[in-house]
Amino acid sequence: MVKEDKIRRSFANKTWQEIKVKDSWQIFKIMAEFVDGFEKLAKIGPCVSIFGSARTKSEHKYYETTVEIARLLAEKGYGVISGGGPGIMEAANKGAFEAGGKSVGLNIELPFEQFNNRYIDHDKLLEFNYFFVRKVMFMKYSQGYIVLPGGFGTMDELFEAITLIQTGKIARFPIVLVGKEYWEGLFNWIEKTMLSNANISEEDLKLYRLVDTAEEAVEHIFRFYDKYLLKPNF
Repeated sequence: MVKEDKIRRSFANKTWQEIKVKDSWQIFKIMAEFVDGFEKLAKIGPCVSIFGSARTKSEHKYYETTVEIARLLAEKGYGVISGGGPGIMEAANKGAFEAGGKSVGLNIELPFEQFNNRYIDHDKLLEFNYFFVRKVMFMKYSQGYIVLPGGFGTMDELFEAITLIQTGKIARFPIVLVGKEYWEGLFNWIEKTMLSNANISEEDLKLYRLVDTAEEAVEHIFRFYDKYLLKPNF
């Protein structure tokens, strides 16, 4: 019923004054989220974003793998940024927190599955109303992306990073996907269908790496930074 009400409201006629007032206040809310994010994240230094499902249980192998990935990153001095919620996001923050590293959470309130986890540094928890503002923070302040199995939200974040790198809007930072059994079908389709139809180039297939272990994931990140100097993604 609530969803149907939203659809009906979207078709309802509005006066110019109603449109102007609502949109004007929305602009200020969006600006406030950007300003708060920029102020808090500009100071944290080199970070790696870890994406993955909010639904992954703590006993799942990918949860444990994520904890280990975040621990290894934190021990090398990298901050870890997650979506701030449960599942893989919690595992990322847990690994960084327990290793004494910087643990950042970009939380967004959702009706059923999103709430901030307890492993985020108290001064590095940000709350968002808008997905697009949150994604800007992920992309702007990360110098690498590690992607665990997830759903539509994870896909959205993954392909945002690939697209921005492919189009040269951000630097060519490493993208690592963990869990070949989960990802291979998708990327086989990308190679066989998208590439064969000339919708991407052969070079685009080099924008990401598929691995199975925590050690392989962080090794790819570390090798990248042995070659390039660390610098914020501004």
